[in-house]
Amino acid sequence: MRKLLISTAPPSTILIRIMIGGVFLGEGIQKFLYSETMGSGRFEKIGIPSPDLMGPFVGSTEIVCGVLVLLGLATRYAVIPLLAIMAVAIFTTKIPILLGAEFFGFAPRSLDRYGLLGMLHESRTDLSMTFGSLYLLIVGAGRWSLDAVLTTANNEDL
Repeated sequence: MRKLLISTAPPSTILIRIMIGGVFLGEGIQKFLYSETMGSGRFEKIGIPSPDLMGPFVGSTEIVCGVLVLLGLATRYAVIPLLAIMAVAIFTTKIPILLGAEFFGFAPRSLDRYGLLGMLHESRTDLSMTFGSLYLLIVGAGRWSLDAVLTTANNEDL
């Protein structure tokens, strides 16, 4: 486990952590505050199974993992569920926009344009969060993180 906490990434990695953790934390909170439009209600509208369970589950995951990313604690572990959430979001809402048609039962919402440019426009946040999360999975939390504090403390004990 210790190997997954070690990171030689630069301190500036904190900027990516603030972006990724902050957005997921905010989105998770909103799934509870505005469940009809951002949580279970939205999940039901787009065809996610068991929306009354999945809305709070996804919201809780975004909150917990978002806080872990912000703190830089178990960062590589925390981004894995966030990447899964982004994959589902892209699969259920962005691929139907790309195709301009239903995709595995998920229909595109009404937009001015479909296809590649329409999908890229609608998925700009999804793609940014996905690539930012992948970056953190690869490089870790960076030197300004609780992961770095914990691994440094463990090195001093040796």
